[in-house]
Amino acid sequence: MRTPAWVPLLYVGPAALIMAAACLYPVVSAFQLGLYDWSMGTPWSEARWVGLDAFAAAFTNPRVWSSLWTTLLFAGVCVTAEMLLGIALALALERPVRGTAVFRTLFILPMMIAPIAVGLAWRYMFDAQFGLINAVLGLFKIAPLTWLADPTLAFAAIVIADIWQWTPFVFIMMVAALANVDGAVIEASRIDGANWWQMTTLVKLPMIAHVIAITLMMRLVDAFRVLEVIYVLTFGGPGDSTEILALHIYKTAFVGQQLGVAAAISVLLLVVVAALSFAALRISNPLDAKK
Repeated sequence: MRTPAWVPLLYVGPAALIMAAACLYPVVSAFQLGLYDWSMGTPWSEARWVGLDAFAAAFTNPRVWSSLWTTLLFAGVCVTAEMLLGIALALALERPVRGTAVFRTLFILPMMIAPIAVGLAWRYMFDAQFGLINAVLGLFKIAPLTWLADPTLAFAAIVIADIWQWTPFVFIMMVAALANVDGAVIEASRIDGANWWQMTTLVKLPMIAHVIAITLMMRLVDAFRVLEVIYVLTFGGPGDSTEILALHIYKTAFVGQQLGVAAAISVLLLVVVAALSFAALRISNPLDAKK
């Protein structure tokens, strides 16, 4: 007997409605807040209607576009490095060797640490006088570097911290994907005379391309929303060299007390993240006949 079409809706519907309400209410509130001039701590009845002025001020502000460019650069560099390192580590530890379980455990530890703790740890390590990084450089007769006081080095510092924390996520995804590769296909390619490089590039990676694409999209979405580590590590400085869009929104809202403008800028971030999320959902849709 075929299950009626309304039965799945009966089970999934309530949870879907609750999640939709929980997700849509903040979005609608952000749009509403963007239409008013309101300061935190004052009654909402004192909020002044400004229409689209906050959106115009946000989208014509050079710092907003500078922060967006910094975000794009940060996401591009971090995600590219994380994907390459994660795939390489997964391939290196694919074969069972002595100590593999220990290495896999060590690799996933950074992902388990709270972002605030990660920011603090790397802030101490990048300290110009007492940091571990400069101490190691000193062993090679390299002069101490002012990591968090130089715009280029500060950007490199937040990139290093993010790569350290989130490469394990890519590693876990790739290990799981490689474990599900059909062994018969690998054995057939070996019989045909394929070497390790050919099996990797022509057989294994194409077979897990679907997972690679999903992982790439998930990391891109997360890279656009990162805040805590950069907040603790540089607070967007020096100047605005490491001020990503999420941090600029925070500063606008809670430092500048321009909640309407911050809400308007968050709409821009929402559009970017929503586009990436939609792409990820399209790629991962198991009901798509083309896949």
